[in-house]
Amino acid sequence: MQKIAIISEHASPLAQAGSIDSGGQNIYVAQIARQLAACGNQVDVFTRLDNPYLPPEMSWGENVRIIHVPAGPAKHLPKESLLGHMADFGAYLQNYFANQDEPYDLIHANFFMSAMAAMPVARRAGIPLVVTFHALGRVRRKYQAEADLFPDCRFQIEDEIIQNADCIIAECPEDRRDLIDLYDADPSRIRMIPCGYDPDEVGPMDCKEARAQLGWDPDTFYVLQLGRMVPRKGVDNVIRGLARLRNVHGVNARLCVVGGNSVEPSEAATPELARLRDIARDEGVLDFVEFTGRRARNQLQRYYCAADVFVTTPWYEPFGITPIEAMACGRPVIGADTGGIRYSVADGETGFLVPPRDPDALAVRLAALARDPALARRMGEAGARRAQRLFTWDRVGQELNGLFYELASRSEAPLHATSGRGAARLIA
Repeated sequence: MQKIAIISEHASPLAQAGSIDSGGQNIYVAQIARQLAACGNQVDVFTRLDNPYLPPEMSWGENVRIIHVPAGPAKHLPKESLLGHMADFGAYLQNYFANQDEPYDLIHANFFMSAMAAMPVARRAGIPLVVTFHALGRVRRKYQAEADLFPDCRFQIEDEIIQNADCIIAECPEDRRDLIDLYDADPSRIRMIPCGYDPDEVGPMDCKEARAQLGWDPDTFYVLQLGRMVPRKGVDNVIRGLARLRNVHGVNARLCVVGGNSVEPSEAATPELARLRDIARDEGVLDFVEFTGRRARNQLQRYYCAADVFVTTPWYEPFGITPIEAMACGRPVIGADTGGIRYSVADGETGFLVPPRDPDALAVRLAALARDPALARRMGEAGARRAQRLFTWDRVGQELNGLFYELASRSEAPLHATSGRGAARLIA
């Protein structure tokens, strides 16, 4: 048994995935905590207190505790507003670790601010620090430009972390290349371990049954988009692709968009919906687009299985869990040729890769699947096999557990000569 601290400053495993700052990282943290605990470890998840009614500590299943760290006001804040509260977060960690009867064997920090807060603690305690970034600042700035609200100092913070952490988890081959090319990371201290899906949450079910539960027409070609409602996710591109699919290719198709900051589709709660509805209206397909609002995890399977195809065309995507979940449900996936989607979707085998922001290319691939149901079925079956082989959370947990055991077992070796100096300075 190891005692493992998971740090996730803005992404709590308790949060409902699908809102603006709650998505893949929340699912990742929740799943790896459960999987590491299932391997026999004691796991403590440290996340920022964002609700005054939450307890300081709570048990969350066998061998998992959640510790709510007071850092800034106890309410939701955009993650871009949290950098100034990381000194308090780090100070809390210092005090908490110093008062443990049984020391931690390893820290796994998620996102750059978690690593920033955790690195001085790890070095002072002499325990390994593993970091999963989930998104890199220089990549984010490349694609979001002025829409990226993090300050430029993020780049220096990430440089320090990458040079000093004991191991960096890359989630896909492109993530690994970005770490090396953009941050001069040491390849020997990078381990590629992807995200996953939970077979108890998503898997194949009868399409007709799923459509009946949702009230969908059994004979219409349905496209599904599922995820957070933010511009970089490219939902606008899918709406434009639907318009071309109907108007140019003559396919009787509808689009279902699942996601948002509320259960009911509300423009007040999810401002991006107003922009997307305007685009659908301008493209003449508003009557063929259903915005459902956010759905609970236990409802997603029926949406995946009711659709003919799952589409996700973000500008960039560090990994992307939804394509894997769709594949696990036996659905072909059309995804943007970027980031982790380029790795998870086998082009021409489990679906198609298309350029981001290219609705014409998307419509061509959608039309090919609509006109060849046998091809769609073969791709869906191939996707399910690929997901089962490579992307279960159980497999991810086993790989992480092996890595953590390896690092903890050699933690008495001398640390990197520069470890902790820069990070301590940044958080001071």
